[in-house]
Amino acid sequence: MKPTLVTGATGFVGWHVARALIARGHTVRALARDPAKLRELPEVQGIQGDLRDPASLERAVEGCGMVFHVAADYRLWTREPDEMYKSNVEGTRSMLAAAQRAGVERFLYTSTVGCIGIPPVGTGDEACPAHLEDMRGPYKRSKFLAEQVALEFAKEGFPVVIVNPTAPVGDHDFKPTPTGKIVVDFMRGAIPAYVDTGLNVVDVRDVACGHLAACEHGVPGERYILGSENMTLKQILETLAGILGRKAPSVQIPYAVAFAAGVASTAWANVTGREPRAPLDAVRMSKKKMWVRHDKAVRELGYSPGPAADALRRAVVWFQENGYC
Repeated sequence: MKPTLVTGATGFVGWHVARALIARGHTVRALARDPAKLRELPEVQGIQGDLRDPASLERAVEGCGMVFHVAADYRLWTREPDEMYKSNVEGTRSMLAAAQRAGVERFLYTSTVGCIGIPPVGTGDEACPAHLEDMRGPYKRSKFLAEQVALEFAKEGFPVVIVNPTAPVGDHDFKPTPTGKIVVDFMRGAIPAYVDTGLNVVDVRDVACGHLAACEHGVPGERYILGSENMTLKQILETLAGILGRKAPSVQIPYAVAFAAGVASTAWANVTGREPRAPLDAVRMSKKKMWVRHDKAVRELGYSPGPAADALRRAVVWFQENGYC
């Protein structure tokens, strides 16, 4: 069996994808800027490289049968948005081109639920239209453009399948991700109130299994939402409160107040270079509940996600055991 290349294995979803591949008997290579950061993956062959360095991608993909391109510059605030576009858009283009030249048999691209259209009423799915002007901030815009690049390669006949994970939670959220940060901040007592927003919460292990199922059964050029439960932020915090035996916050912040805090927090971050407590792009995103359905993945991939509460509980335990709180 040819080796399988995973990008982003030093991160949350990519780590779980690599682990799931190993469990299935795959020989896994992992592209990383610093292969020493491939924690708890002793079976993985680390390959030093960077999405902004096409030559390193050529070396990494040589001889591989499949590529799982999970890596992305995932930040809701940055002082250098051009760097995000270089990694997320041009890096994806370079990775696809390198894989195509290497004769890769299957390419799985990890997009985001942010590229799914959300109707005014009801939940979104893969058929709901979305446009670049709907995307808030450089992260969502760059991922939208990167998804378009992947679709272009698929239209030209390259076997690219796209998955759109929602808000994954669970163990080994090293950074942590923005969703994991909600868990950590609540554990630290740093969320005294909430805004009226909503996310689709999913176990990261189910997301990883969905990646493998999409690679095996997905139709090239198609997108598959990998999600589980639509929850308000209030419900998420109440679930965490139940896990930890604490009281959930009962004060709802009006959007106008959250927006003003986002403006002030982001302006100060632009001066200091330190990540804002309330990134303005995150506040803007919160105005819309990112609620979707994953029927297509169930029907075509055999995708079967578990309860969000179990994933939140595992996240709490992992953060506790690893000194995040």
